[in-house]
Amino acid sequence: MTAPNPKLVLASASPRRVELLAQIGVTPDRVLPADIDETPLAKETPRQLAGRLARQKAEAVCQTLAGDAEWRGALVIAADTVVAVGRRILPKAETEEEASACLALLSGRGHRVYTGLCVHPVGENGHKGRVVETRVTFKHLSKQEIAAYLASRDWEGKAGGYAIQGPAAAFISRIVGSHSAVIGLPLHETAMLLSGRDFDVAGEWT
Repeated sequence: MTAPNPKLVLASASPRRVELLAQIGVTPDRVLPADIDETPLAKETPRQLAGRLARQKAEAVCQTLAGDAEWRGALVIAADTVVAVGRRILPKAETEEEASACLALLSGRGHRVYTGLCVHPVGENGHKGRVVETRVTFKHLSKQEIAAYLASRDWEGKAGGYAIQGPAAAFISRIVGSHSAVIGLPLHETAMLLSGRDFDVAGEWT
C-alpha cells in the first residue's frame, strides 16, 4: 500500500499560487503566508534575492509550525518572483508611478524573471531550493497602452509592474523559459522538489 503524501503548507497569500498548484492536481492542506523583510541586500543579484526570499519564507513558516505536533514533517513550499533588467531589480509596484516607471523601462526590450522556490520540511533540516530564470521580451508600448494598463489596476503588487496572466499578456512578444514561473510558481520544478521529499504529485490526480 502506498504511503499517504505528507501534509503540504503553502507559504504564500497569493491566490495565483494556489491556482497553479491546482493545475497539477495539488491542494495545500494549509495556506500560511510568511511575513518577511523583502529588501534586497547590498550587492545582492536578482537571482540571489529570489532564492533567499523563497528560503526565508519557508523557514519562517516552518518556525511558526515547529511547536505543533500536527504539522511536524509537513512540507512547506515557498516562492518569490523577482523581475530584473540587467542587475536592476524592479519593485513590486504599489503605486501608479512605480508601475508606470516599470512599464516604460520594459517597453521594447527584454528582461529576466527569477522565481525562487523552496521546499522545507517542518521540524527537520534539509530544505531544497531552485531558482528558475525566464526571459521575457516586451513590444514597444504606446502611451495609450500604458495608460490603459495602469487604469486596469492589474499591476498592483506585481513584480515589475505587470502580470503575465492578465491584460499585459498582449505586451509580450517572446518568452523563453517557464510561463508558470512568471505567474509565480514553476510547476515542473515544484513537482520535482515535492517528489524528492516523497510527495507523489501524480498520486493526487486520482
